[in-house]
Amino acid sequence: MAAGAGKPGRLKAAPETLPLFPLTGALLLPGGQLPLNIFEPRYLAMVDAALAGDRLIGMIQPIEETDSGRPELYRAGCAGRITSFAESGDGRYLINLTGTRRFALAEELASDTAYRLARPDWDAFAIDGQGDPTEDEVDREALLEALQEYLAAENLHIEWDKAAEASPQALVVSLAMGCPFRPNEKQALLEAKTLAEQAECLMALMALAGGDDNGAPLQ
Repeated sequence: MAAGAGKPGRLKAAPETLPLFPLTGALLLPGGQLPLNIFEPRYLAMVDAALAGDRLIGMIQPIEETDSGRPELYRAGCAGRITSFAESGDGRYLINLTGTRRFALAEELASDTAYRLARPDWDAFAIDGQGDPTEDEVDREALLEALQEYLAAENLHIEWDKAAEASPQALVVSLAMGCPFRPNEKQALLEAKTLAEQAECLMALMALAGGDDNGAPLQ
């Protein structure tokens, strides 16, 4: 499970522009914690700029990898606030992002920065700024049952006591971010509007998962 999933972070103001970090298979949701190892010069510059400003970075997935360096992007992502930062001895940054709010990609902006900038549409996921009222609708027992079957089929393991004690919101976010789903499946989880819809999507993906014996643990 993704470590430290909790309540979504709050934005004091919804910024009009957002730096983008395209990363295949990386899912950030409001309330989730995403550790990142930053080493490319353009993204080191992005982190420097974020730290000097509102500390926000927009995580978004490319639709497919290309050699151009500017792959086409999915139309929705999630803003994360840098909540921890450390420098390595070899020029890398080790950061942690806490998910705040999702956004639709309204427009990508022309910029002289090495990294990509966008105008986010926060209204597309307005529920993130208002508090999701569907947490009580999550069928927690059904989700845990689906999780047990999924773990057995995929030969995965987690700290079950923590999962069983987690709130519905923390459980859904941790599993959505931590399970090794395909990039398009992670995107479906991100774009599900409410927590209850994310839980339904999560259970459907678990039910459809194959039985590849990779033995990998969930973090």
